[in-house]
Amino acid sequence: MKDTLQDIKIRASQEIQEVLESEKLKGIQVKYLGKKGEITRVLRSMGSLSKEERPVIGNLANQVKEEISVLIEERKAQLARGEKAAQWEKERLDVTLPGNLPFFGQKHPLTLVMDEIKEIFLGMGFTIADGPEIETDYYNFEALNIPKEHPARDMQDSFYISEEIVLRTHTSPVQIRTMEKVAPEVPLRIIAPGKVYRRDDDATHSPMFHQVEGFAVDKDISLGDLKGTLLLFARQMFGKELKIRLRPSFFPFTEPSAEVDISCVMCRGEGCRVCGQSGWLEVLGAGMIHPRVLEVSGYNPEEVTGYAFGMGVERIAMLKYGFDDLRLFFSNDLRMLSQF
Repeated sequence: MKDTLQDIKIRASQEIQEVLESEKLKGIQVKYLGKKGEITRVLRSMGSLSKEERPVIGNLANQVKEEISVLIEERKAQLARGEKAAQWEKERLDVTLPGNLPFFGQKHPLTLVMDEIKEIFLGMGFTIADGPEIETDYYNFEALNIPKEHPARDMQDSFYISEEIVLRTHTSPVQIRTMEKVAPEVPLRIIAPGKVYRRDDDATHSPMFHQVEGFAVDKDISLGDLKGTLLLFARQMFGKELKIRLRPSFFPFTEPSAEVDISCVMCRGEGCRVCGQSGWLEVLGAGMIHPRVLEVSGYNPEEVTGYAFGMGVERIAMLKYGFDDLRLFFSNDLRMLSQF
């Protein structure tokens, strides 16, 4: 039995040194030291020994068992250190490598332009008002002097939820709602930015777009006040040397009405392909608030006057950044958006 125990010790020691995984080391421990292991089998066969041999073999078996246990614990520690070192090597940071910059988002160009428009008019003493995007026919059309069957409605073909409920075609309903709340108080200077909806879809139109309505009501407001306000806005948005002109036009809610042009931002009024060689670009519509609109909103048109204007934010952004297709704003193309 002494030879058997020595053989077990040698074989166990060799297997322990050759093992490379902690899980396999557990198997070796069970093989030699478990309840059905080789050391246990030797101890169970000691019944055939004499009284003098039993304590000798028993001590030797316990000694071999202890030595194998020590070898297993030492190898377990070695493997643990090796596995930890391998994991550290795998995960360690090489400070000599170039770093990876985190991705930072940025504001959409339409948001940038909208914010700039707000800042310009806030600097001129205007305040910001808001209103519902789902609007009644009354506020979207009738209160703005556009009765049913009026041909002006053809230019603002909208999305109807019902006969009397519509997705607003402009932010002008905010003008009526605001004046109703504060009339007959003056002075009143408001801009109303927001989304609007029309049944258009091409390179220069979208079913959903952004608009900024602006208006002022006070005693003795004139067309000159309107022109001065828009000139200051245009120069702050596009440059100090910019010129504007007002061309006669028609809007049911203003009288007189005008289309507002700016000198071409591409050629500075010299004439180019963008402006059709005219030197001018149309940017917005404006005019003096129609007396009927003032009256239905609670103001006396004999005592106060006002002006109003409306601009498409996409139109301003296209001119400011040189876009030739409005649909680029809604394409979610990061190659375009990451430039801003």
